[in-house]
Amino acid sequence: MEFVLVVPRARLFDDRYPHGFEPFGPGDRERLLERVRAHGYFVERRHAERDPALKQVIPYALLDRGGDLFLMRRLPRGGEARLHGKLSVGVGGHVNPVDGAADALDALDAALRREVAEEVAIEGTTEAAPVGILNDDATAVGAVHFGLVYRVAVAGEVRVRERDALEGAFSSREEVLARLARERDRFETWSALLLDRLDALGPVPAAPPPPPARRVRGRATSGTR
Repeated sequence: MEFVLVVPRARLFDDRYPHGFEPFGPGDRERLLERVRAHGYFVERRHAERDPALKQVIPYALLDRGGDLFLMRRLPRGGEARLHGKLSVGVGGHVNPVDGAADALDALDAALRREVAEEVAIEGTTEAAPVGILNDDATAVGAVHFGLVYRVAVAGEVRVRERDALEGAFSSREEVLARLARERDRFETWSALLLDRLDALGPVPAAPPPPPARRVRGRATSGTR
């Protein structure tokens, strides 16, 4: 039995129903995160999937290396048949009690780290920042989920962990957007909606600094995290 973090729709959005990706404006991030902290709680996922009055909060990471985006394709051996062959620029998943039930905001950050670590191995440093929201009520699946988008600046190599279920590599922004224009139906809905407003994210983030050198048996080496 899995429990997931949810926020009542009415507490999250008031009377508005956003669609697609919306970048944070001044104060938006703080107001949203405070609502998650004040009104978020854990319920059984089976119940949440059937109740559109609840929004399951999904940390959704866009991996960005100097303007190049990590583009993934789900392979036929992956678990979810309806996603086979689909393209995605987002790594994300549910927030569970294991991520920390004492504070919803800490749980979001912990879930982001866990989900990224489960999907990919990053050989270098990262720096993550929440940049906006994703919402799509046009489908039954979208109606019960809500994305908190993080832009994760990466310095180093990234590889997928489950190579029988997923493949991925960095591509330039231009290549990814050109592919979206040619093959939109192959992209997962959230990824397409995020890429539609990619320019709204602003300047490409600077690469995080390399980890400090450490000494091993008398010689300096570089560490990673």
